[in-house]
Amino acid sequence: MAPVRRLPYISPGWRSFYGVRRHIGSLLLLLLAVNMVGGQIRYSIPEEMKKGSVIGNVAQDLGLDLKRLRSGRARIVTGENVHYTELQKDKGTLVVNERIDREQLCGDITPCSLSFEMILENPMELHRITVEVLDINDHAPVFPNKDKPISFEISESAAVEVRFPLQSAQDLDVGQNALQNYILSPNDNFILKQHSNPDGRKYVEMVLQKPLDREERHPHFSLKLIAVDGGTPQRSGTVNIDVTVLDANDNIPVFNQSVYKASVLENTKTGTSIITVNATDADSGLYGHITYSLSKMKGSVAEIFTIDENTGTIYVSGQIDYEKYRKYELRVEAKDHGGLIGTMIIEVTDVNDNAPIISVMSFTSPVSEDSPPGTTIGIINVKDLDSGDNGQVNCRIEQNAPFKIKSNLRNYYTLVTDTVLDRESVSEYNITVVATDAGIPPLSTKRTFHLKVSDVNDNAPVFSQSVYSAFITENNSPGVSLLTVGAKDPDENQNARISYILENTNIGGAPVSEYVTVNAESGVVHAVRSFDYEQIKQLVFVVKAQDGGSPPLSNNAPLRAGPYRDRRKQNRPRAALWGRNAV
Repeated sequence: MAPVRRLPYISPGWRSFYGVRRHIGSLLLLLLAVNMVGGQIRYSIPEEMKKGSVIGNVAQDLGLDLKRLRSGRARIVTGENVHYTELQKDKGTLVVNERIDREQLCGDITPCSLSFEMILENPMELHRITVEVLDINDHAPVFPNKDKPISFEISESAAVEVRFPLQSAQDLDVGQNALQNYILSPNDNFILKQHSNPDGRKYVEMVLQKPLDREERHPHFSLKLIAVDGGTPQRSGTVNIDVTVLDANDNIPVFNQSVYKASVLENTKTGTSIITVNATDADSGLYGHITYSLSKMKGSVAEIFTIDENTGTIYVSGQIDYEKYRKYELRVEAKDHGGLIGTMIIEVTDVNDNAPIISVMSFTSPVSEDSPPGTTIGIINVKDLDSGDNGQVNCRIEQNAPFKIKSNLRNYYTLVTDTVLDRESVSEYNITVVATDAGIPPLSTKRTFHLKVSDVNDNAPVFSQSVYSAFITENNSPGVSLLTVGAKDPDENQNARISYILENTNIGGAPVSEYVTVNAESGVVHAVRSFDYEQIKQLVFVVKAQDGGSPPLSNNAPLRAGPYRDRRKQNRPRAALWGRNAV
């Protein structure tokens, strides 16, 4: 049976997103922003497909090319059963990685499906993939203890229309492949009547239609009960029924209810009583003494409940987990020397015993300080195994920080920036996400993300003084230090590396570089030659502080220096402070 491929479903909002995605690609690369898009696709395949069988062409169905799968490091994430499938990025196909047994995967739950997400990066895309596993008729109906016959001891005085419940067969398949009918081998005394429980399961009773006569026929005889399914080819299971005809036990036990119902909390302690069933028998003595038992039960149910054979009280004897079973159906037998089976349905009530689980799908650190508000820095998946309000989860950020959390898909949340970041104010954050369910009392889980903010060159150097001035003695030695300028830049690394540059101006018709120089790293200004007060009374020039960013940012500081006259001369002039910063 070839897999059935269904066209992917992509919501209208995302379809419009795809139309503009090409035009904003370059902007996303510059801003290092992560944007998430989502699509949904569903496939149907039969169970038991061979390893390597193609499930569907994911790339084609989602409109992705193979280069995008490789560049985006496409991979399958989340889900407990992702090992059943494999994504072949070189072909864009999803294939079977491990034999899928529908019964082992889902039991009797229909439809049976695997759901997981495919994630791509740069930019972030998240696509949901569902693979429905279809049932094939690979199981025959089976009776419990099929090698051991069903035994009845029936009084020859039993009235016509007396019913004798029979064991139900189990068929692990579902739908048409599941158990459909029972057949009783031809005989003169009994016919078969079939019924359905509230959950749809079939059970049968053997009904006496002609009185038994122990003296007329042999006191022991055998019948066959056959259970058949509706698959192609059809499968069946058989069990023998041994009937022993007894002398006059005129009445059989009768329950005071046809169906008993009770509810129990999960995690109820062992030994807790749930309900007491009651049957009566009009006979007296040995024929009227009733004992209770639970008929054969499937799986681990037999380890969870017990019954007091004398009182009919049902007790918890094992661990009840709502997340595994939400309803149990028990068959209670009340026996004298005949037999009667009643139905007992126990519903399990959920308690809030599972805290939310936070899984990190993607997280980007560092993030640039010039990233716009709304930049995605992380994607998380949050699940809670409980149901109802106990499984409803709310996510929030614990501390006051310039971030917020948004819900895009069911169980998925994105962590985004809420304002423009400033590395010079805060260079790193510890962001704690808290997931809390709606149970009483609520349960919470925390996950902390350490985010660093990367620098951009958004600050120019700033001089420590708005104006620099200096005085020197005339006839100075060439190379003498006049003064030192200094600037600081709050950026980091190369963006904060400052170089000092002498602006190109003229003094008395000659370049300023013939009078002074500045050390590019230290900012020390040196005289190039000796000054004579009678020739030049003051020097006015500008030093620029420039950082190493791209593009670089700079700031200017004016400097004024004038030589003293020789000490033997009088009226030594002093230069006045002046000027201001200029960008």
